Amino acid sequence: MQFGLVSTASALGAILAHGIRAGEMRFKKGRVLTRGDLEQLLGAGVDSVTVARLEADDVPEDQAATRIGTACAGSGVRAGAAFTGRVNLYSSVDGVVTISADTVNALNDLHESITLATVAPYSLVAKGQMLATIKIIPFAAPISAVEKAEQILAIRGTVVDVNAFRPKSAALISTFLPDTKSSLLDKNKSALAGRLEPLASKIGFERRVPHQIDKLAAAIEEAVAAKVDPILVFGASAITDRRDVIPAAIELAGGKIEHFGMPVDPGNLLLLGRIGSTPIVGLPSCARSPKQNGFDYVLWRLLAALPLGSREISSLGVGGLLKEIPSRPQPRDERPDETARLPRIAAIILAAGLSSRMGSNKLLNLVNGEPMVRYAVRAACASAAETVIVVTGNAASDVRRAVAPLAPIFVENPDYSNGLATSLKCGVKHVPERYDGAIILLGDMPGISAELLDRMIAAFDPSESRAICIATRHGKRGNPVLWAHRFFDEIMALEGDVGGRHLITQNAELVCEVEADDDAPLTDIDTPQMLADYLSRIEAGGETAGPRK
Repeated sequence: MQFGLVSTASALGAILAHGIRAGEMRFKKGRVLTRGDLEQLLGAGVDSVTVARLEADDVPEDQAATRIGTACAGSGVRAGAAFTGRVNLYSSVDGVVTISADTVNALNDLHESITLATVAPYSLVAKGQMLATIKIIPFAAPISAVEKAEQILAIRGTVVDVNAFRPKSAALISTFLPDTKSSLLDKNKSALAGRLEPLASKIGFERRVPHQIDKLAAAIEEAVAAKVDPILVFGASAITDRRDVIPAAIELAGGKIEHFGMPVDPGNLLLLGRIGSTPIVGLPSCARSPKQNGFDYVLWRLLAALPLGSREISSLGVGGLLKEIPSRPQPRDERPDETARLPRIAAIILAAGLSSRMGSNKLLNLVNGEPMVRYAVRAACASAAETVIVVTGNAASDVRRAVAPLAPIFVENPDYSNGLATSLKCGVKHVPERYDGAIILLGDMPGISAELLDRMIAAFDPSESRAICIATRHGKRGNPVLWAHRFFDEIMALEGDVGGRHLITQNAELVCEVEADDDAPLTDIDTPQMLADYLSRIEAGGETAGPRK
């Protein structure tokens, strides 16, 4: 890769290495300079720029990140679209993440241009949570390094997998002493239910028995016969030895003790036993607390059907100090929303217009045998958007019928004849409050792909001043546009047949352009002639209709 300061006049097609302000224009790092860009820069007195030029043995940053990131993603994991040389991996299920640390280290050792960072192995993760990020540091990576990464992954397998929680019916057995209060036994049940229910499991068997070996053994045998799994035992007193009441009862019931003690604090006094294939856990007293403790690490693995034995428990020591101390309080009460995750984006397809220039509802015209509107809706449904909203108005029942098999949410705009703003407001009004933003699509743009939408969602990051993402082609702005939630109130104030163009102008510093691979962002169809031309281009192979991913 060539890198350095060159004259602006000679920088056509080069990658801008540092952002530049030139008059009213802001040219961001990573922009591929067009002839129009050079004219604006020269007109603003910018005679030289620092640029990068890729060579034959370079893989562009987005391509390199995509190739490596896709190969890293295992079961329960989805790779996001690449943007600025970064591909994030997200969980597609609730579960426990496993990481191949050796493979991570091998990839990071390959070349300084390739970096891979992950969450901690065996972490509890939620659907949509970010698990790893692959970042190409410069604007390209050597093809030799990318190919070597692919070879390593082909041999060793994926790097990141999520083991989904499997719904289980667990047994709770509590022992009591003569002075044990019933409220303590009730707390055992509520604490355990509070852990199981968010993980798709429940208490399916409960017994309360005296803290005696024979009584407890009988309850364990009953639980095994009931085919519940796992069996969880809260003792009236802590386990202090392998010959104590709980381990002795497990052995009397025909089981064996696999491990006593755990290098996690709190949670040291946990015991793991087994009868046949059924795990039995003697719980430490801290399991009554809602705060994270060693029992959680064991429970997550049991519910995700991960291996659990003496070796796995012994490996928990690194990172196992959970006890709060004055100098290092544990942030256990953080809301899940504060973890890095895939942005929650709604896709809004505007499909309510009058189609006055077409003579009939253009969205129902056929493109390759399908109603035009179906292409935009299908692209949205195939993308990373969590919710797809279709705003109808003109010929509402016909439009609904055309896209109903894709199962979007329909919102009818009774004021559609009063202009575009009414449909924008209808759509935005129905975006859930917890969402981060909405991507606005036009129903008459059949070339828009799910891949482009995913790249826009990958680019979206208000914390990095990318709060408005606009699809472009050769630097010319088009549609769709992704808006951060912060702009919803201003969108709701729009009137007439206008969109949010003035908001884009007023917030230029928050705009991110996402370059498309084709002319789809600039191609909408308003007249019979435009439709005929578009169909001719499809037939000639110069245009592709429908979502591609």
